[in-house]
Amino acid sequence: MQRRRKPNWGCATQGHEQPAKPAIAGHYHSVFHHQLDTPMSSLNPKTYDTTPAMSVAFIGLGVMGFPMAGHLALAGHRVTVYNRNAAKSQAFCQEFAAQKPQHAPTPRQAAQGADLVFCCVGNDDDLRSVILGPDGALAGMNAGTVLIDHTTASAMVARELCVLAQKQGVAFVDAPVSGGQGGAQNGLLTVMCGGDEAAFERAKPVAMAFSRAFTWMGASGAGQLTKMVNQICIAGLVQGLSEGIAFGQRAGLDVNLVLDVIGKGAAQSWQMDNRGKTMVADKFDFGFAVDWMRKDLGLVMDEAKRNGARVPVTALVDQFYGDVQGLGGSRWDTSSLVKRLK
Repeated sequence: MQRRRKPNWGCATQGHEQPAKPAIAGHYHSVFHHQLDTPMSSLNPKTYDTTPAMSVAFIGLGVMGFPMAGHLALAGHRVTVYNRNAAKSQAFCQEFAAQKPQHAPTPRQAAQGADLVFCCVGNDDDLRSVILGPDGALAGMNAGTVLIDHTTASAMVARELCVLAQKQGVAFVDAPVSGGQGGAQNGLLTVMCGGDEAAFERAKPVAMAFSRAFTWMGASGAGQLTKMVNQICIAGLVQGLSEGIAFGQRAGLDVNLVLDVIGKGAAQSWQMDNRGKTMVADKFDFGFAVDWMRKDLGLVMDEAKRNGARVPVTALVDQFYGDVQGLGGSRWDTSSLVKRLK
């Protein structure tokens, strides 16, 4: 079935938004970025669809970007990488030496000559710093290139960058991901995309190297808004699961057995299947950290203020994650909500 194209679903602007300000590329700093220096595990095997080899750049080799770029290289594409910590770029080129990737000293140089430029950094400011300015990726991109951003960022910055890219003939697709580090390593991420549909279609066959679903959601910013819905749902689910586990433990039940039983009924969820028993065991080292979740929920709260959505449970869970940070759990994974109930 052909997807129906809607009119005016490329870059969207809103009158109250201000244009993004250029920053110095290669010098972005964020409390959310210390994951970038974490040693990476090897990628897990995957069969790639046959697609024409393309020249691609990948900017940002964190716990997500490193394996995503690795899958692009293994799929047969010509990959040039950039990371603010050059040692990570060099490590990438060593790990995938058989695929002959290149590394560049600036985002601009990484993007030069690329058909597609992928990006995955920490937040809005980090994103502006590697895309804008004289050494930013846009400065090195030719008209007709597609810029695909996998950062979980605001819908506002997605729209801003879409407009700025369009001015020089570059298409911008906001494409945040879900699936965590495991999904990136397995090449099975769920990617939700906003922006020009034709640009999305150009990027999709290549991006499927690290995806199991790569879906166009609508106008610029729609990918980021969809990711916000994802985080809203996860926040409520994890809190409910935490309360259920804590209640079961107080009641003297065998909670692992409880999870086995209710996991076969209406209470079943990905969180229960993958995190329930590790929550019972007080193990919270499974990827997506509390610091990152609070960053994402901050985006949700800001957007809710703009669009008038009521998200009282999400706001409460965000405060609960603040409690977890106070317990020293900034680097614990998001299932650590249960800690504050024990």
